[in-house]
Amino acid sequence: MTISRRDLLRAGGVAGGALLAGSGTARATSGPSHAEPVAASGSAYGESVAAGSMDAGPVGAGSAASPWDRVPEILARIVPPAFPDRAFPITSYGAVGDGSTDCTAAFRNAIAACNAAGGGRVMVPSGTFRTGKIHLLSNVNLQVNGTIRFRTDPGSYLPTVLTRWEGIECYNYSPFIYANGQTNIAITGTGTIDGNAPAGDWSSWGSGGADRDQLREWGANDHPVAQRQFGDGHELRPNMIGLYNCTAVLVEGVNLRNPAMWTLHPVYCTNVTVRNVTFYSTNSQGDGCDPDSCTDVLITGCKFDTNDDCVPVKSGRDRDGRRVGRPSQNIVIQNCKFSGRWGGVTIGSEMSGGVRDVFAEDCECNAPDFPGRYPVKYALYVKTSFNRGGYVDGVHLRRITGHDLERSALYVTLNYETSGSLPPVVQNFTADGLAIDGAAQAYNLDGRPTDHIKNVTISNSTFNRITTATPTASNVDNLVLSGVFVNGKDISNTAGARYEAEDAVISRGVVESNHAGFSGTGFVNSDNVAGAYVEFSLNVAAAGTKALTIRYANGTTTNRPYSVTVNGTVVSAAVNAPGTGAWSTWASASVQIPAVSGANTVRLTATTAGGLPNLDYVEIQP
Repeated sequence: MTISRRDLLRAGGVAGGALLAGSGTARATSGPSHAEPVAASGSAYGESVAAGSMDAGPVGAGSAASPWDRVPEILARIVPPAFPDRAFPITSYGAVGDGSTDCTAAFRNAIAACNAAGGGRVMVPSGTFRTGKIHLLSNVNLQVNGTIRFRTDPGSYLPTVLTRWEGIECYNYSPFIYANGQTNIAITGTGTIDGNAPAGDWSSWGSGGADRDQLREWGANDHPVAQRQFGDGHELRPNMIGLYNCTAVLVEGVNLRNPAMWTLHPVYCTNVTVRNVTFYSTNSQGDGCDPDSCTDVLITGCKFDTNDDCVPVKSGRDRDGRRVGRPSQNIVIQNCKFSGRWGGVTIGSEMSGGVRDVFAEDCECNAPDFPGRYPVKYALYVKTSFNRGGYVDGVHLRRITGHDLERSALYVTLNYETSGSLPPVVQNFTADGLAIDGAAQAYNLDGRPTDHIKNVTISNSTFNRITTATPTASNVDNLVLSGVFVNGKDISNTAGARYEAEDAVISRGVVESNHAGFSGTGFVNSDNVAGAYVEFSLNVAAAGTKALTIRYANGTTTNRPYSVTVNGTVVSAAVNAPGTGAWSTWASASVQIPAVSGANTVRLTATTAGGLPNLDYVEIQP
């Protein structure tokens, strides 16, 4: 009987692309599979598949010669809206720019008139205009040349509207500027939009307390969204600009200051341009620009001086995010300056709907001419946890510079929160041409023993003045380092391609994971018979003699030798595998093999009745 491990994974909802790239066929013959019970926890992409979001699964970064080849087509789809040459000054509708007159009605009436006329510019001239909530309509460009200063009383942001609060849908206070289901909208100008949050009670509400806990419980239990009512009497702070289900959005030139919570939050939007905007936040949860379940987004030429992450890409939290099942995808970040308390480019932590194809280039962290109040801790911060589900597939950086980062330049973790049983798939990262002068570490890649980070390539990059010179990579498959220097030392890892034994063809053996220290998802425990084998399909770029490294463990005191056959020819009749002292103590053997260009079949066959040692993986040198 032939059992395919890949078929087992598919049966459990895991696409083949979630395996280690280049691992060859994944089949097992003779005997039951002891692979971890993937099917027991449902799809690796969480409930988004069950929710009808089959297009939300990973597509992988390898569909083009370079992932960056996709960027021109993404940018071609991102077209800022245009507006008729009509002006609707808010002063014509009763607004007074004295900083005290309430202009809420003037904003509402000017926007309604502009929309009714077929579109144009709602003009905010010089002066300071105090207002409550502003709701944008289609074909309206809110052009701010003076200052909009928002009221601090929560009642000015009622009645409640549909929002997504930290990744969970609910009805809450209106964002200070809000739009839902609108087309062709813009916020432009050289003026200032001031949330004025430090002057009110917003700061004292903190991160939501009991209301936040209630919302998370409702999200976890599929409580009807219409019944998730907050607002008056509750303490979930609203975002400053929340744009929902909108198409063709432009935010350009303005200074955004002092939000109650996240500053600019596009949700379920398509074709979004954020250009030459300056962000300044003071409260906790003070994110800059949070594209959330959005498609085709360009963030360019912006400056971030934030009290939290600068550009965090999100797509919903846990079960509620999987219920909605809408990924953030095709996000391009260019020529930005990051100063903030946490990450420059951040993914998550709310990413349960999936995130794919994020590109960041020519950005600077802690720029000398824009130092900000807080130094960015991470240039890239990917934070996921045990109960998010979903995926992060395809995050690509190039020509990112920075100095004096507080922590690792690149930090990817699956352990942001440690409760739950539905971890995401996290894979396909590239970082090229990074130049970091000052950081705690060059990178920290923090996977889990049962959920590895897959396919990370760092190339042509220098990390100087690094406090801990040795980077961290825990539970990472296919980490490639090419032209990478830390404190002047080349740490390039061109040691070769790794092929996990559990993904190979297995005869007279099973996949197990009951001894610690293995790579991948397990190891092969063969039957105690001569002739048991594990067969790998290895891809080699150029023919020649290659070094093959075999990682194994032998918890007995008896040698368990094996032969090595390459493309049908025995190249080594007996490679010794003496006892390693314990089944959790791993050792390596090396053998030279002749390889042809392209696919090579390599079989390790037990030559004694003791069978094979436990096999973890093989690596072939380039």
